[in-house]
Amino acid sequence: MSDFKITYFDIDGGRAEPIRIALHSAGVAFEDVRWSFPEFGEKRQSARFHAVPFLEIDGEVITQSNAISRYVGKMSNLYPEDAKQALYCDEVLGALEDLNHYVVQTFSLQGDELKAAREALMDGRLKVFLKGLDELLTRGGGQYFANHKLSIADLKMATQLKMLRSGNLDHIPADFADKLVPNLAAMQERIENEDIVKAYYAARSA
Repeated sequence: MSDFKITYFDIDGGRAEPIRIALHSAGVAFEDVRWSFPEFGEKRQSARFHAVPFLEIDGEVITQSNAISRYVGKMSNLYPEDAKQALYCDEVLGALEDLNHYVVQTFSLQGDELKAAREALMDGRLKVFLKGLDELLTRGGGQYFANHKLSIADLKMATQLKMLRSGNLDHIPADFADKLVPNLAAMQERIENEDIVKAYYAARSA
């Protein structure tokens, strides 16, 4: 059995959370390395591309969250075998990564500059991407994005939408997504009640 180690920020969320859930679902024991934000600042120069998450398999470092997500998705039966359904899954993963890029760009801002950037985000890219993802959910049948079953794409969507709906992002109201894309908001709540998700958090709190 290979040794797995996933390194990310010390948060329940972000790019690593779907990976953690999928590894747990696959029955794979893994070391969950969590860096504080100051620790990341100290160590990022040693990380490939100066970024997290990265996955270590028997000491070999693998980067890029979507590549890792597809890999662990295959391990846990959370990535479609059918080529077209896999394409649907990949489209969602890519769109969410693009959206995350625009949101993260605002993290270093403060005061009026942050307020203006977040308002522009809601009027622009955030609205565009959420509506587009809502269309992809409808294409998938309204419950899941691909293959009419839970996939790594659903886990990533639920994780990202949870952040957007948390009320913890200044100047982005907690009900912004609820009003704009109620189907996606409902989907996030359904995903959080999936057995594999509940099992992961139960194990975390044990």
